[in-house]
Amino acid sequence: MQVLKIAGVMLSGLAVAAAAAQAKPAVKDQKVVVEGKPEITPAPPPPDSTTENTVTVGGQKIAYKAIAGTITVGYSDTFDAMLGLDGKLLPDSGMNPLDAAKPEEWPATARMFYTAYFKKDVPPGTRPVMFLYNGGPGSATMWLHMGSFGPRRVVTPDTEHQSAAPYTMVDNQYSLLDVTDLVFIDAPGTGFSRILGKDKEKAFWGVDQDGHAFERFIRRFLTKYDRWNSPKYLFGESYGTPRSAVLSADLQNVDLNGIVLLSAILSFDNSIDGPKANPGVDQAYAVALPTFAATAYYHHKLPQPPAALEPFLTEVENFAMGEYESALLQGSALPDAQRNAIAEKLHTYTGLPVEYLLKANLRVTGGMFSKELQDPEGITTGRLDSRFQGPDLDRLSEEAEYDPQSNAISSAYTTAINEYVRTELKYGRDQTYKPGAYMDPTFTWDMKHQPPSGQVDASGLNVMPDLAFTMKANPKMKLLLAGGYYDLATPFYEGIYEMHHLQIPQKLQSNIEYRYYESGHMVYVNEQVLAKFHDDVAAFVKSTESGK
Repeated sequence: MQVLKIAGVMLSGLAVAAAAAQAKPAVKDQKVVVEGKPEITPAPPPPDSTTENTVTVGGQKIAYKAIAGTITVGYSDTFDAMLGLDGKLLPDSGMNPLDAAKPEEWPATARMFYTAYFKKDVPPGTRPVMFLYNGGPGSATMWLHMGSFGPRRVVTPDTEHQSAAPYTMVDNQYSLLDVTDLVFIDAPGTGFSRILGKDKEKAFWGVDQDGHAFERFIRRFLTKYDRWNSPKYLFGESYGTPRSAVLSADLQNVDLNGIVLLSAILSFDNSIDGPKANPGVDQAYAVALPTFAATAYYHHKLPQPPAALEPFLTEVENFAMGEYESALLQGSALPDAQRNAIAEKLHTYTGLPVEYLLKANLRVTGGMFSKELQDPEGITTGRLDSRFQGPDLDRLSEEAEYDPQSNAISSAYTTAINEYVRTELKYGRDQTYKPGAYMDPTFTWDMKHQPPSGQVDASGLNVMPDLAFTMKANPKMKLLLAGGYYDLATPFYEGIYEMHHLQIPQKLQSNIEYRYYESGHMVYVNEQVLAKFHDDVAAFVKSTESGK
C-alpha cells in the first residue's frame, strides 16, 4: 500500500536543521553530560513480547507463538558486526558508542520492528520461514500484516468505503501458518521501527541502504532464532518487490527457496504514474493498457462489451505489444490516418472518447485515466484498486487528485494494527505506530542504485539486473509473480513484461509462475481472492521447500 509516486512527488523531502548545542558535552560513564542540563542517554529498545494463541486454517487448528520485538542493525557491515543481537556493542568491538560529541552523531542504527509467528511443537530447522514487507517506499507493513496472511485480519467491504469504527477483526482462516512461519517487518522509520544516530536518514532511506538494512535484519533473525537451515522465502508487495530484488542479491551465501512478488514494478521506466516526465520512453503506456481495459470492462464503459474478461485482456495485450507500441515508437512520424485508427481502437478498449485520446497524443497516464473514465458522472476511479470510486475533488482537474481506494480502507487498517499489536501482542503500549514515514519532514528517498555488476545506469531505477543475478546465481530458486487486474499503481502486465525481459537463460523462465486475480493492488481486500491467493502461495511453498 501507499506506493511509489515516481516522478519526484513522493520522493522529495524537506531538510530540517538540528538545533545547536549551547555547551560542550563531555563523555562520562556511558552518558552524555551537557553542562547545566540533564543527562542524555539513548532510550533502550522496549523488551520483546511473547504471546501464544491458535488459528484454524483449512479445518486445521494451529497453535502458534507470536513474538513482537525489534532487532537492531548497523548502518554498515563493519558496524553491524560490532553489535550483539541485543543491539549493544560487543565487548571486543573496541568502540565506545558515546565517543561522538553529541547523541545525534553516534553511528547510525535502525531498530527494526517485527512480528514473528512460529507454529508450536515443530523443530525450527524443518519449517519454512517467510519474510514479508510492504513498500512505499516509506510504508509500514500493517497492510500485509492485517489484511493477508497473519493469524488475524481486519474485515473491510470490498469496493466500498469502510464505515467508521468500530471495525471487525476476525481469526484469519487464510493465514499461511499452515505451511510456513511468518515474519512481518516494518521498514526503518515506519511502524515501531526507529532510526537513530548520525545521518540516520541517509543511512537507511534509499534503495541500497534499505536493501542492506533488510539483509542485516534477516541474517540477525536467522541467528537469533536458529533458522539458518530453514527453507527461506521473501514476500514483497509494491515497492517491496524492487526491495526483494535488491535484497535477494544482497543476501550472498543465503540461497532462497522462493520469492513472491505481489503487485510488482522492477523498472521505474514502466510506471504509468509519470511517463510524461520521461518522453521518448513509451512502453509504460503500452503495458498499462490491459489494466485500462479491465477497468473499463468493470465499470461498463466499453462500447462493445466482451463476454468474458480474460480472453478480452489477451486480445488487448496483443494489440498493446503490437500495433499500439509500434505506433508510439514512431512519435511525430506516425501518419495521421494511422493515428486516427489507433485512437479508434483505444476507444474500443478503454471507453475513452476518441477526441480525448487524440488530444492526449495517444498517451494517457494513470492519473488521467482515473479522472477521465467516469468524468461525465463526476466520479474519480481508484488507483490502487480501480474497482473503487469516489466523487471528484475538482471537476476541472486533468488528473485524479486522490485515490478512493486508499481513503476507503486506510482508517480500518490503521485502527486494526494499533488495536491488535497493543491488546493481543502486548507490545507498544506507550509508543506511536507510524503507518508511514511520509509525514516526517526529513523524509526523502535516495534512488541511486548500484546493481550486482557494479555498472550504474544513469536512467531511472531498474532492479531487474538484481533479480536476474539472483536467479542465475541460484538457478533452483523459484519466483511467484502475483497481482490484480484492477491495479493502476503497478499494472499487472507491467510485471509480466519485466519478467520476459529479465537477462536470464531461457530455461530459467520456467522458474517463474504467474497468478492474477480480479482484484487490485492489494489483492487480499477481496476475500474470495484472498482464499485463492492463500492456496496459490501455499502450493508454491510446498512445491519449493525441499530446495529441489
